[in-house]
Amino acid sequence: MSQRQNPAGRPRTGARVAAVQALFQSEQTGESAETVADQFIRHRIGAGEGAEGFDEGAVPLAHIPLFEAILRAAATGAEAGDAEIRAHLNKDWTLERLDPVLRAVLRAAAAELLAAKDPPARVVINEYLDVVRGFLDEDTARFANGVLDAMAHALRPQEFGAAQ
Repeated sequence: MSQRQNPAGRPRTGARVAAVQALFQSEQTGESAETVADQFIRHRIGAGEGAEGFDEGAVPLAHIPLFEAILRAAATGAEAGDAEIRAHLNKDWTLERLDPVLRAVLRAAAAELLAAKDPPARVVINEYLDVVRGFLDEDTARFANGVLDAMAHALRPQEFGAAQ
């Protein structure tokens, strides 16, 4: 993730990057989110000697409580999160058809949007779009923006003036 060479001062972004990586790893290996979270905390999170970026899956700076909260919410609310994502995909798309990294991003974002009212939905959207742009191309970022925006409006309409 070369675009993010200096994550200093953004531990919450680091937590989201790590959560996406962990959800991806969990899906690819079949390991539980708890097992992967433990591996990340022990081996990937934190600035090791010479750690300046996100090389080789390292996350030099991450807010561990947020990382754990996102993974916990994604694991315990997997069914609701996936249903929410499916509800906002074009009828020609399935969750399984999505790029696995994009699927992990959408699952992490859905978990945050479903689990808490803080941070604001716009912050969640922007943070995960930054993550998408770090891993995927701009067309995928536009696609993700549409899905994230639709999910946020559906789950938190009051933040967008719909409740007024």
